[in-house]
Amino acid sequence: METETGHYFDSSPAVRSDPRRVTLALPDLTVELQTDRGVFSADRVDPGTRLLLLEAPPPAATGELLDLGCGYGPVAITLARRAPAARVWAVDVNRRALSLTTANARALGLVNVTSVTPASVPVDLRFTAIYTNPPVRIGKPALHHLLDAWVPRAEVTWMVVSKHLGADSLTRWMAGERGWTVERVASRVSYRVLGVHP
Repeated sequence: METETGHYFDSSPAVRSDPRRVTLALPDLTVELQTDRGVFSADRVDPGTRLLLLEAPPPAATGELLDLGCGYGPVAITLARRAPAARVWAVDVNRRALSLTTANARALGLVNVTSVTPASVPVDLRFTAIYTNPPVRIGKPALHHLLDAWVPRAEVTWMVVSKHLGADSLTRWMAGERGWTVERVASRVSYRVLGVHP
């Protein structure tokens, strides 16, 4: 979302801090998470993110998992709780978001979450799965570049995209231009949950 002075995908949000808390409620867990202005969906758990966590298959018990565009960490926290023996990489360009994810993981006693910028992820690391509510508002060229960089590094990518923000055209690009196998896992409340196999 846009803030008064920038976007949630800025590396250092200029908007002043105003900490708050939101509740992530899923059938298998309910947690309170600290959030703040200048990060994605600061006032509530985004409905697309919640749908992803409800409909995407559960993570493998072990291995390397990636929350791409982690925000304040609802996906990373959920993955870490569901797969305590796996390592969860929470990646974002927004340093305020990374600090929040780290704080939320620490507050919940989760030791398997690593919150880092994209450049800090080892280049040869491969992931069992990526889970993402991708930052479509960065624009189509930047989004395509982002997916080109990360999707081939995973066995599967589970993503949620609003159909009003181009879910169907993104699906056509991934399947047509990139040749990736794309399956629609769920379609609800104007969102598509997709499984992408490179």
